[in-house]
Amino acid sequence: MESNKKYWKGLEEYNNTPDFVKNSKNEFAEPLPIEDVLNEAGLSTVTPRRDFLKALGFGLGAVTLAACQTAPVHKSIPYLVKPEEVTPGIPNYYTSSFNGQSILVKTREGRPIKIEPNPNAGEFYRGTDARAQASVLDLYDVSKLKAPVLKNEETTWAKLDSFVKSELAKAQAGGKKIRVVASTVNSPSTNAVLVQFIAKYPAAKLVQYDAVSYTGIIQANQNSFGKAVLPKYNFDKADLIVSFAADFLGTWISGEEFTAQYTSNRNYKSLENKKMSRHIQFESGMSLTGTNADTRVPIKLSEEGPALIALYNAITGQSLAGGTLGNNTTADKVIKLVAKELVQNKGKGLVVCGSNDVSTQILVNAINSAIGSYGTTIDLDNPCYLYAGNDAEFNGLVAEMSRGEVGAILFLNSNPAYDFMNIDAFTKALAKVPAKISFSDRADETASLCDAIAINHNYLESWGDANAYEGYYSIVQPTINPVFNSRQAEESLLVWADAPVKNYYQFVRNNWETKMLPAIGLKWNDVLEKGVVTVAPKAAGSYSFTQSLAQVATSIVGSSKALAKGGDQVELQVYESVPMRDGKNANNAFLQELPDPVSKVTWDNYVALAPKFAEKLKVKEFDVVTVKGSNGHSVDLPVLIQPGQAQGTASIALGYGRTKVGKAGNEVGKNAFPFISFLNGTMQYASNVTITPTGGYYELAQTQTHHSFEGRAVIKEATFKEYLKDASAGNHKGEHKDYDLWDAYEKPGNNWVMAIDLNACTGCGSCIVACNVENNIPVVGRDEVRRRREMHWIRIDRYYSYETKDGDVTKEKEIAKLEDLDHVSVVHQPMLCQHCDHAPCETVCPVLATVHSSDGLNHMAYNRCVGTRYCANNCPYKVRRFNWFNYWNDSRFDNYLNNEFTQLVLNPDVTTRSRGVMEKCSMCIQRIQGGKLQAKLEKRPLKDGDIKMACQEACSANAIIFGDSNDPNSEVSKALRSERIYYVLEEINVKPGIGYMTKIRNTDTTVQA
Repeated sequence: MESNKKYWKGLEEYNNTPDFVKNSKNEFAEPLPIEDVLNEAGLSTVTPRRDFLKALGFGLGAVTLAACQTAPVHKSIPYLVKPEEVTPGIPNYYTSSFNGQSILVKTREGRPIKIEPNPNAGEFYRGTDARAQASVLDLYDVSKLKAPVLKNEETTWAKLDSFVKSELAKAQAGGKKIRVVASTVNSPSTNAVLVQFIAKYPAAKLVQYDAVSYTGIIQANQNSFGKAVLPKYNFDKADLIVSFAADFLGTWISGEEFTAQYTSNRNYKSLENKKMSRHIQFESGMSLTGTNADTRVPIKLSEEGPALIALYNAITGQSLAGGTLGNNTTADKVIKLVAKELVQNKGKGLVVCGSNDVSTQILVNAINSAIGSYGTTIDLDNPCYLYAGNDAEFNGLVAEMSRGEVGAILFLNSNPAYDFMNIDAFTKALAKVPAKISFSDRADETASLCDAIAINHNYLESWGDANAYEGYYSIVQPTINPVFNSRQAEESLLVWADAPVKNYYQFVRNNWETKMLPAIGLKWNDVLEKGVVTVAPKAAGSYSFTQSLAQVATSIVGSSKALAKGGDQVELQVYESVPMRDGKNANNAFLQELPDPVSKVTWDNYVALAPKFAEKLKVKEFDVVTVKGSNGHSVDLPVLIQPGQAQGTASIALGYGRTKVGKAGNEVGKNAFPFISFLNGTMQYASNVTITPTGGYYELAQTQTHHSFEGRAVIKEATFKEYLKDASAGNHKGEHKDYDLWDAYEKPGNNWVMAIDLNACTGCGSCIVACNVENNIPVVGRDEVRRRREMHWIRIDRYYSYETKDGDVTKEKEIAKLEDLDHVSVVHQPMLCQHCDHAPCETVCPVLATVHSSDGLNHMAYNRCVGTRYCANNCPYKVRRFNWFNYWNDSRFDNYLNNEFTQLVLNPDVTTRSRGVMEKCSMCIQRIQGGKLQAKLEKRPLKDGDIKMACQEACSANAIIFGDSNDPNSEVSKALRSERIYYVLEEINVKPGIGYMTKIRNTDTTVQA
């Protein structure tokens, strides 16, 4: 199959543009800044070579060129009275919870420095997402307030408490409403606090508001089955998955959990058992989930409703009106086939939809009921509690505020002055509220409009709990004392309510010991140690849909017609991007520099357009256009040409355009939340806009096209049908003769290697952030990324592909029509140092800074490197990174490490690299040494699984397998014996230590004739 495919990283490579040809041949974007270095060293750039060598000597000169700034001085201060639980140099681990996900927090000398998945988390969470990995940086954010604020001035807690209690009493006595606006509260203890607060102030009420809403699904389940819940979806129990714009591997509900479920039916273990689920995706914008689908069908936003009606009709034999897709014959054909497959896989199918429209979700319920999903792939009896916001209720609150009915309002983990669809209406209404209090940790867009800011703890400083799913509870415990003069929001509420127990730790403990622990037979310390408590789930019941769909279909058709206006109107989709989500963490530099999994853009959002549609609009990539909505809101954004985008549609990511979040996140991109509309009681993420060129140009910072493999076969793939016939399908080795320039050496101890399953890797990027945090990898910013200077040790290469007409992939002119790019397929490939046994980098280093170890690793001696960059030039995988600056101590990188406070996040086991030094993946050598030492202390041999890489632990898909190939029973040895294993560029005989498993797609229909 692979012989008929052409792969390319981006459109510049696809079109072989002059800039791409020039840059791909040029190993380095810019030469070394010799003049700057010499000037900093006090030498003239016209100094003759002889005088230069006289002045400095060759040795000193080389060091100056490599690192012209002095190394950091770290003062060691011994403990006078050492805390009993802290041993210098030895990490401590604490269980906690992030967004309902049970985690482990690694601390060193009292500093939280790394997030890991909790091995006790069970089926719900096997890894972590990028946000969880990056969240440790938020603790050390210098943009946070240092003390509570009253009337725009720092104050004491006593004065703030006096003010708030007075205002709350005034509102209560005056018959005014008191409202607590919070994003979904799924903490049992927080809810218990709110009960006491409302008991003290009966005029108070909790209004739950989520920036990105799932109200449509919740209300649809209320209408269909009398259960206002967000279901628990079981992707691991589905043999056939059909998704309509639900990015369930990325941002939809719980991406890391769904990733673990999804890949369990598609990874190498599943394939060895001759089993693989099938996934069909219908969507307008290319999503992370769409890139992983076996079959992806681009459809317009206005075609989503009719497509669902057509699917329902084909499954049930009904004839609901509106199920026609016009000219989209491909979608029509696929829907007919999918309907037959769903009927044949009754009880093993799952249909999901990303729409927030109640009518659309009711129709999805009817489809899932018809194919027997309830009780198997959908569980309504053990629901998800991650999202409970009510759109209509919050819109009603804005109306109440406008009428002057609200006397006091409190904002908890919510920021509607940034992420509400009508910011102007909200801010005008808020001005009519006499008392406004925020629990934000910074003066954000909403908090800056408030009278008082009762600054809240970071979650790593907090006590608490979470109930993400029915019967699944996780504990939150502090891993460090409060850094600033903050106070937990729940404790503030208890103080203002004059509660008998005001200490929140004691409140949480009492709540568990009186209400929860007796029923499960555990003690408080057991919960703190384990981090998670699970109660036996209820039996998942089956539900039958019995309602009439006539009115539902009418509503769907009406909405679709309203979108499909044609003319100069473009159908716009606003969506959450994987790195930035709803924008709450916009000041996190790790997330800003994490490339979008599909576009590989960092530090900005953009307007994604299909190549053919961009040509129709007469715009090119990076042209700045004005996008104007029907409500008058407009933004100027650069265009990104996106293969796979549906014709006539555009996509813009939410979460950007913050104005009061901090140095890293302010004025990054543009705010797309005002493009959201409110229709039929819920927020809608599709609308009509016009797109007009401005004549401007803005280069986006992308990481994808900085290197080229010159058309060589780095991706191998086959179909599941081919794999069943031949396990090595797509991986037949070509004939080539090996010539060795290296001597062969035995590895008598360990031989550390890695296997990466391309079928499991979804491209989410969690591994990138985990590697950044673990290895002190600097953030370089937008301008440096544009210069091809990003520092990530692991990258995920995204390859587009298409079938060539005559099977010849070497012909440069074998280019499809622009419209054919709507139907590209995508493969994600993690790429890091391959730790080659015959490493080309080692032979060209003049100072032996990069050498091979006896256990199979390619090492870097940073203090030996003089920065020639020969190794990067000679690396065929382009995985080495050069330090152009001292990123930890340079004012140009003030958004990240240029302050002593933020530097507390650094891992003391890994040195920070200086200017002029080359670096790359070390296979987390500090973890390898730590694992060896632990085994030695316990006087036992090293066991498989004792050592895990940072990227491996973060991966929810278990796509990365690390271990000792000298142990034939290790998981990595078993994986590397798979017939799917191949080595990238193995024909050049560098003998890489990382094997990849051929990508398998289940593209063959199972419909019986």
